[in-house]
Amino acid sequence: MLMQGLAIEREVVIEAPVEVVWRTITEGGPVVVETVEPPTRFSFRWNYPSGQEPVAGNSMLVEFTLTPEGPERTRLRVVESGHELRDWPDEEKRRYADEHEGGWGEYLDRLPELLAKRR
Repeated sequence: MLMQGLAIEREVVIEAPVEVVWRTITEGGPVVVETVEPPTRFSFRWNYPSGQEPVAGNSMLVEFTLTPEGPERTRLRVVESGHELRDWPDEEKRRYADEHEGGWGEYLDRLPELLAKRR
């Protein structure tokens, strides 16, 4: 059964041009890329069973949306979903959502400082 309200959504405004933010979020990582629309949209699937193709129901989908806010600012929105479709008990789905909500918060909190060094 699909649990509603489990998508993880975070957003941050970064004092860096959209092209700089794009390069930072799209370099590296053991993921399967779903969507690439430079420099405003990027998504990938991850956390799927070994030996299987990542699809809805067996993997997580992470979507980044970048919106320029002037020449030197970017709004970055991250949405992670897919855990609500997994064959897990509701408590496990909630635990995953809570842990990753905090994890994305930590990542996005560090991102502006990292990007300041890259400029």
